[in-house]
Amino acid sequence: MKQPILYAKPSITEREIRYVTDAAQASGQACYAYITRFEELFKKYLDVPYALATSSCTGALHLGMIALGIKPGDEVILADTGWIATASAITYVGAKPVFVDVLPDSWCLDPRAVEKAITPKTKAIIAVHVYSNLCEMDTLLNLGKAHGIPLIEDSAEALGSVYHGKRAGSMGIFGTFSFHGTKTISTGEGGMLVTSDPVLYDKVVTLNNHGRSPHQKKQFWPDIVGHKYKISNVQAAIGCAQMERVEEIVARKREILSLYQKKFSSFLEITMNPEPEGCVNGAWMPTVVFSRESGVTRELLQEAFKEENIDARVFFWPLSSLPMFPSCPENKVAWDIPNRAINLPGYHDMTEEEMDRVASVVVRCLERTKRR
Repeated sequence: MKQPILYAKPSITEREIRYVTDAAQASGQACYAYITRFEELFKKYLDVPYALATSSCTGALHLGMIALGIKPGDEVILADTGWIATASAITYVGAKPVFVDVLPDSWCLDPRAVEKAITPKTKAIIAVHVYSNLCEMDTLLNLGKAHGIPLIEDSAEALGSVYHGKRAGSMGIFGTFSFHGTKTISTGEGGMLVTSDPVLYDKVVTLNNHGRSPHQKKQFWPDIVGHKYKISNVQAAIGCAQMERVEEIVARKREILSLYQKKFSSFLEITMNPEPEGCVNGAWMPTVVFSRESGVTRELLQEAFKEENIDARVFFWPLSSLPMFPSCPENKVAWDIPNRAINLPGYHDMTEEEMDRVASVVVRCLERTKRR
């Protein structure tokens, strides 16, 4: 059996271990010190005035939508391509997820499909920057402004991506991030909500503290029934160390994507994560999409990678293909791409030899279909 190649794992150094040890020994009010520091580091990196660390990106989305007043009977538009967490958060507030198609090059929201899906019940649009690829933010922001609909950024996968000088997550009414063990920076589990809106920030802080407002003078006095999506001080300590290394970590992710792109540059049948002019792709997950003409399928790729003991992962299934949601096969791009795509391993410490092993599987799959 060949040595396994994982598809993702965090980059942990002595710094993370040192901070965690310190956080584990903290007591009293010091048990929040790393959380505050983590939020400050994140605000500085994104150039936003407010940040709230949470236990997950899903929790951050939930808090933000409650703060926006989204409720049962409302509709929220999102791409049919993405992880279920985005849609789940919509259902938590009783609203209806409205799935629309994606663009064939970025695999992100198609603005034309968004505009067609807007109804009087539409209360938000969620721009999911899938696999660190960027949505067409200017078009979507203008669309939202024209209809009086707030734009939310789900940047769970897009830390390090930049849209014409603005970091992913910093442009919408609020943005959210994930620090799951597979993400660009990791706290094991964790998330962040960022915003430039002081009123929304005040609401999410209150909601995340069991409904206790930071302005309330009475001790242990909740003003509303809230939630608790708080990150722990130990997790935040890892996050602080990761954020102090974020430029290095993102640069390495981009280097890995670039190396894959060079390895596949002679194959017209393959496209990978795009980087339009004026944008920077944070390169969280190197993804290959094969042309229809290539004959390469998801199942062929899965079988080939399994044979080589390489943990490549499938492209996101269309959310509307899942049994809990109404089927929307009219979203043709979102339903087509997963049949001929795969996510490649791309972790920080990956070696050139490991990348060569991965690339050789991709090439062999192409050669196999050409012989048929």
